[in-house]
Amino acid sequence: MQKVLEDYIRMCYDGFLQGWHERNGGNLTYRMKEDEVADTASLLAGDRHLDLPIDASPLAGEHFITTGSGRYMRNVPLAPQKNIGIIRIDDDGHGYTIRWGLEDGAKPTSELPSHLLNHIARMEATDGRCRVIYHAHPANITALSYTIEPDAKTLSRILWQSETECAVVFPEGVGILDWMIPGGTEIAEASARLIRKYPAIVWAFHGIFGSGADFDETFGLVHTIEKAAEIYLKAKGAGIVRTITDDELRVLAKAFGVKLNEDFLD
Repeated sequence: MQKVLEDYIRMCYDGFLQGWHERNGGNLTYRMKEDEVADTASLLAGDRHLDLPIDASPLAGEHFITTGSGRYMRNVPLAPQKNIGIIRIDDDGHGYTIRWGLEDGAKPTSELPSHLLNHIARMEATDGRCRVIYHAHPANITALSYTIEPDAKTLSRILWQSETECAVVFPEGVGILDWMIPGGTEIAEASARLIRKYPAIVWAFHGIFGSGADFDETFGLVHTIEKAAEIYLKAKGAGIVRTITDDELRVLAKAFGVKLNEDFLD
């Protein structure tokens, strides 16, 4: 199997092993590089076409690996061709063709509109560097969203102060979107506006979207956020006595050469 598919499958299963993908929860899309499309050319024989409810014209002609709607992450390594697929966005951006996988009439994730709009936003925010959008249901960051108002500053400060590496891994902070019905264009558009500013956004009471240039970077981002949320909830339950100060966060950022979001510091 081609390496890009092996790496994609590994990330799906790594997320399942973390407990982030109950039943058919969560989804993953990857915008393929030209050489990866060429490497998989022998697989790309499908011609099943579907329309999109959004305008994805900035992604015209791009190929994506995607999880399937109603498919389980735990089954991806067992039968990739049934649970994931490769799609090509139409030249006008209003539909796509399933080129490989998603057998037995399967369709891409129901969150495909959110994924594609998030890809557009992160492509523009990172000069094309971002290629991965990952949605998962980690328990601790979801639980944390029940304890605060949906405010990015509040959330980001909690995470930065809960684990020293957080300010280095996501110096922009983490966004949070208040509860909305998933799967539609409204939440997709709201998510895209927010993820343009932050590499990861929390869907309150639901889960998280993370982005990155590759699978390691994206998985590592979500893993770091989830661990920081776990630390915070444990510390809060035991009783927080002290934490990392804003001045210490600034010193940390300087030492690692990252630009911290000063709007989130006092």
